[in-house]
Amino acid sequence: MSERILSSSAALAEALQEEMRRDETIFILGEDLVSHAGIFGQFKGIPEQFPERIIDTPISETCIAGCGVGAALTGMRPFVDFHFSDFITCGMDEICNQAAKVRYMSGGQVKLPLVVWCPDGGGLRAAAQHSQSLEAWFVHMPGLKVVMPSEPRDVKGLIKAAIRDDNPVMFFQHKKLFAKEGPVPEDDYIIALGQAAVKRQGSDVSLLCYGSGYYLCLEAVEVLKQKQIDAEVVDLRTLKPLDMDTVAASIRKTHRAVTVHEACVTGGFGAELAARIQDELFDELDAPVKRVGAKNVPIPFSPTLEDFVLPSVDDVVEAVRSVTYR
Repeated sequence: MSERILSSSAALAEALQEEMRRDETIFILGEDLVSHAGIFGQFKGIPEQFPERIIDTPISETCIAGCGVGAALTGMRPFVDFHFSDFITCGMDEICNQAAKVRYMSGGQVKLPLVVWCPDGGGLRAAAQHSQSLEAWFVHMPGLKVVMPSEPRDVKGLIKAAIRDDNPVMFFQHKKLFAKEGPVPEDDYIIALGQAAVKRQGSDVSLLCYGSGYYLCLEAVEVLKQKQIDAEVVDLRTLKPLDMDTVAASIRKTHRAVTVHEACVTGGFGAELAARIQDELFDELDAPVKRVGAKNVPIPFSPTLEDFVLPSVDDVVEAVRSVTYR
């Protein structure tokens, strides 16, 4: 399959256009979509090609989420743009109390093919109400699937899988990664939900990451090489369903694990992952599982303070050294 270099924004736009050509039940709704093609350029070309299937809504996340749930129940496949993941709090009833439960409560009589797309993460000096990483909230909610890609190729493959899924999918993309470029396959490229990828082989420690944490790990790998530490990088890609088999295979090889994400350490997905590793792989561990994440405070507006609060390459390196004893 041939590849080209695309940004994550372009990869998303390409995947959406391919899916909308394939399935006329797919449509997009949210704020400022038509005039700006999305605030990150993620819908470029779609207003021109599908003018009646990209809908600008009032500034009401409750309304947007409710419309998405209702449309999915009636046979459509809505792609709901939440602008910033922070605004998801205004649609929590519709997502967590309705979308997540309706297939179960109907005994499987209805489907709910809904993608809730949530740009998340800090580093843009956008302050506490526009910089959060909230994926762990939705991992905790039965009935929802949770996806968090890193590279552009994963954005394309995973968004296509999410759109085709008959269950509600929370799809998080880090705002700083929209401009990241990388090879993206052409044509109908799909990555099954629940499939992690070992993106760098190593023997000394497993770095378990996703989203922006993946790029922190890649930088940390180069520093660790200088310290004669060979790190394996596992990009989880999907948090629920979780590919625990790939995680387990990596830990059986390295016998050490560090989880890396941008969300706050307390209650973050790294805590769930550490608990499962301890429960299922305790005898394979030669050191405690370490967690790297943001400090437990709201994201500051001050650039200096924001950089201090968010996890850094140095944090990853220090965590690895603490479990490899080097």
